[in-house]
Amino acid sequence: MTQELIDLKQSILEGRYHDALEIIDDLEEMSKQATLRKIEAFLVRLCIHLMKNQIEQRLTNSGIASISDSVIQIAKLNVKSNQKSYFIQADEWQEYLEEAIEIAIRPASVEIFEGSLKPSQVSQRLNREVLIDYTQNLLQLTYKYQPKTLPDMMDNYLAELPGGKDWFEQI
Repeated sequence: MTQELIDLKQSILEGRYHDALEIIDDLEEMSKQATLRKIEAFLVRLCIHLMKNQIEQRLTNSGIASISDSVIQIAKLNVKSNQKSYFIQADEWQEYLEEAIEIAIRPASVEIFEGSLKPSQVSQRLNREVLIDYTQNLLQLTYKYQPKTLPDMMDNYLAELPGGKDWFEQI
């Protein structure tokens, strides 16, 4: 990116505005791709903890913290700087989720039952449809609520997870 900024400055100084605009377009695309990669990383983290919950049939403090933080970070990253549009629209998550689930299987196998399952066993036990549907529901909250109010809004959804009612009743 440093080279692009040097080239941009040089293009402007030399009056090559068409070249400068092309460089600006490239920089915008690079920024968008970096943001999407960050969103995808939090989406994988979210899937890991939802997989763990689904297979272990329990909810832990660390699981709730990771799920909540992942959703909050996705909400923050997904909103463009104009605060009115999104990098990923509400109806565009399916492909991202399918990819995140496949990427998450291997690291999830380390987390689930203290690493006693192989990735292939996690994959076999996983109900992908339920995982995608549940994750979609959590992600939809990011279009309705600000990041600071998301934790309270997520509690109703988290209570519906396996072990969720027990966890929230203990509070």
